[in-house]
Amino acid sequence: MMTNEEFLQVIKQSFAVYLSVGTSRSTAKLKTLHGHIAKDLQELLGNDFVIKSQGYGNDKEGNIDGRYYPKNVDITIYRNGKAVAGYAVKFVMRNYSQNSNNYFENMLGETANIRANSIPYFQIFIIFEKVPYYSNGGEFKRYDVISEHNLDKYLALSRDDPNIFYHTPDKTLVTLIKLKEKSLNYHYSNSKEYAEYYRSVINDNDLMEYSNKIKDPFNDSVILNNYEDFIKRTYHLIMGKLKN
Repeated sequence: MMTNEEFLQVIKQSFAVYLSVGTSRSTAKLKTLHGHIAKDLQELLGNDFVIKSQGYGNDKEGNIDGRYYPKNVDITIYRNGKAVAGYAVKFVMRNYSQNSNNYFENMLGETANIRANSIPYFQIFIIFEKVPYYSNGGEFKRYDVISEHNLDKYLALSRDDPNIFYHTPDKTLVTLIKLKEKSLNYHYSNSKEYAEYYRSVINDNDLMEYSNKIKDPFNDSVILNNYEDFIKRTYHLIMGKLKN
């Protein structure tokens, strides 16, 4: 299973693919991330389970029948041909403030749909401390600087009891990353210049580190910057659910 440091390196690989592809809409950037997580789950769960994910096995997402509609899921766990759990992964690399409420509302809706059908569902949310904000033409406007205020909705979510509220994931991993800067608050001209700089330093050892900007205020259902703890806890939740 990946250590927290190894998970950070896989995030770095995902970022590198994003820089080379040049668009946040491509799913290519998430293949390595999904694939490594799927591999960890396979090792923990064993061969009685089948894991479907991009970047692992047949390189295809699985599908879960929710209470209201079927949903393609980033990482799906099957036993005896039946979906028994799912993981959603979101890595935000640009224009967070524009989409932040949509990200959150979509997460709540898909979680409720799946958990209301008695299937455990988990969320992984990855974001940089400072997210570039571009115009439609790619002009750099500013940074969206992530603060505790931006994560208030996740704090509120962490106080919800998943046993009572179906919209609450069984566990959520929030990963906040400090990304090396060209210089403090450097103002790029556009998305191309941003990508060129980070491609030039992608192999630097100090490119990324876990942020200590947020003093962990989360209750038990949300885990901050600890992939190892998150994976172990979700594994135990899945196995506990199957025994009941």
